[in-house]
Amino acid sequence: MQNAINNPSLRIACSSCNLRELCLPVDLGGQEMERLDALTSRKRTFQRGDYLYRCGEGFRALYAIRTGFFKTQVLHEAGREQVTGFQMPGEIIGMDAISSDAHTCDAIALEDSEICEIPFDRLEALSREFPGLQRHLHKIMSREIVRDHGIMMLLGSMRAEERLAAFLLNLSQRFSARGYSPTAFNLRMTRQEIGSYLGLKLETVSRTFSHFQEHGLLNVKVREVEIMDMLRLRSFVGGT
Repeated sequence: MQNAINNPSLRIACSSCNLRELCLPVDLGGQEMERLDALTSRKRTFQRGDYLYRCGEGFRALYAIRTGFFKTQVLHEAGREQVTGFQMPGEIIGMDAISSDAHTCDAIALEDSEICEIPFDRLEALSREFPGLQRHLHKIMSREIVRDHGIMMLLGSMRAEERLAAFLLNLSQRFSARGYSPTAFNLRMTRQEIGSYLGLKLETVSRTFSHFQEHGLLNVKVREVEIMDMLRLRSFVGGT
């Protein structure tokens, strides 16, 4: 069951949020920003393991992650869970439901997290008034399409080493964009979840981490990862 904690005291506005440039980087005037602030005034916190939304749930809003990490997953008929993505602060989730008005996956907090809830009908109406906001929404949707294509490449044409290297490099880039170290970070997800996302068995993920560490590419301590040789790690991915 979802265990969200609604806290009316959480009122950090978009205009003062340090993730603004990642989440909604649009040039709006003072009055326009006030309207956007009012739109995203509802903050919700989630504990590790809480569901933000479930597959089949009706579509009401998009969600901008302020703090924490989430994963999205689908459940196969046989009961097997397939991780479809990992989302971090500054990213917007929930767009899977725009076309069908129902979510096609589950979104689960990987650690204590906080989101801004953005009612989609009001956001859509506001974006028609502000072309810059509308263009940014289109960019977000396009980015999701590109990300889906990237996942298809990972699962269809790469060896295990290439998949894990691409995964770690992607995390590195995303952490760097948020002002964090691109070479030292904590993995919020388990090896099992990484394997589900990359289409690899748990044993293969663990073995590939060990291989990278033995050859001096990584220093791994449980979930703490330090990239020791960025160039060699990139060489695994090459042109892709």
